[in-house]
Amino acid sequence: MAEFFTNLLGQDLGTLVWIVLRILVIVAPLLLGVAYLTYAERKVLGAMQLRKGPNVVGPFGLTQPLADGIKLFFKETIIPTDANKFVFVLAPALTFILALVAWAVIPFFEGGALANVNVGILYLFAISSLGVYGIIMAGWASNSKYAFLGSLRSAAQMVSYEVSIGFVLVAILLCVGSLNLSDVVHAQEKSVWFIVPHLPLFIIFYVSGLAETNRLPFDLPEGESELVAGYMVEYSAMTFALFFLGEYANMILMSGMITTLFLGGWLAPFGLAAPFGLVKLWGLFWFLAKIAVMLFGFLWVRATFPRYRYDQLMRLGWKVFLPFSLFWLVLTAGVLEYTGWMRS
Repeated sequence: MAEFFTNLLGQDLGTLVWIVLRILVIVAPLLLGVAYLTYAERKVLGAMQLRKGPNVVGPFGLTQPLADGIKLFFKETIIPTDANKFVFVLAPALTFILALVAWAVIPFFEGGALANVNVGILYLFAISSLGVYGIIMAGWASNSKYAFLGSLRSAAQMVSYEVSIGFVLVAILLCVGSLNLSDVVHAQEKSVWFIVPHLPLFIIFYVSGLAETNRLPFDLPEGESELVAGYMVEYSAMTFALFFLGEYANMILMSGMITTLFLGGWLAPFGLAAPFGLVKLWGLFWFLAKIAVMLFGFLWVRATFPRYRYDQLMRLGWKVFLPFSLFWLVLTAGVLEYTGWMRS
C-alpha cells in the first residue's frame, strides 16, 4: 500500500500522513467554527433584538448547532422528478468544499500556511470565482424554472462584485510586489496596515464580501416574495444545510482574506511583543481575534440593514464600486511610480 501511494503521488507514506494531519488541523477547527458561527449569529441577533436566542438545548444553548445538525442529517432528502440527481447533490457539496480548500494558502501565523505558494492571491481569486458554479449547477439541476431564474440572478450578483474584488486584489498586489500572502503580511509589518492607506478599498472589499456570501443586505437568493428562496427552493435536509454551511464557511474565509490583506494578518496591533516568547501562538491569537471582529460586523449588518432591491444591488456594484476601485487602482499605481512610498 505504501508503495502504491509513493508511485501515485511521488511522496513517501510518512510525508502523505503529515500532509493529511496538517489538513485536518485546519479543517476540523474550521468545521467547528462554521457550526458555532450559526450559534453566535443567533445569539448576537437575539441580543440586538432584545430576545434570548438559543438557550434551551444544553447549557446556554451551546449544543443547539449539534441538535440542528442531527435533525437535518436524519431528514429525508427529496430530489425533484426529472432532476439531474448527480449534479443536484454535487452542487451544495461543491459550494461547501470550495470554502474549505481556499484556506490552503492563508497564513495563520509566521510560516503557518499549509501551502506557502507564490501565487496565493491568484489562488484565492480563482477559488472564490468558482463558487458561482455551485449556484448555477443547483438551479439547472433542480428542473424548476424558479430555481433556474434564482440561480441566474445569484450568479450575476456574484460576478458583479467579483470584478471589484479583483481590482482591490490588484491594488494590494501593486503595493506588495508579490502574490504570496505571507509577503502581504510582511509588507504591512514594514510600513502600516493596508487599511490605513487603502480604507476605501477595505470598505469596497468588505461590502463586496457581503454580496459574495449572499448576506444581508444582499441576500437576494432568499427573496421569498420574489423567487421563493431562489436556487435553493428544491433543496431539503442535508443538501439544503450544505448551502448554508457553505455560506458561513465563506463568511469566515472572507474575514480571513480581509484580515490578511488589510489588517496585518497575524501581526499584533501597536507592535505588541509576544509574551513568554510564544510568537506563533501570539500571531494565531491576533489572527483569530481579527477574524472574530470581522464576523461580528457581518452579523451586525444583518441586524441593521434592510434588503436591497435587485436594481440597487447592481447599481452599487457596476456604477459605484467598479469605477471607484478602478480609479483607486490607477491612483495607487501613480503613487507607487512617482514616490515609491508604499514600497519603502
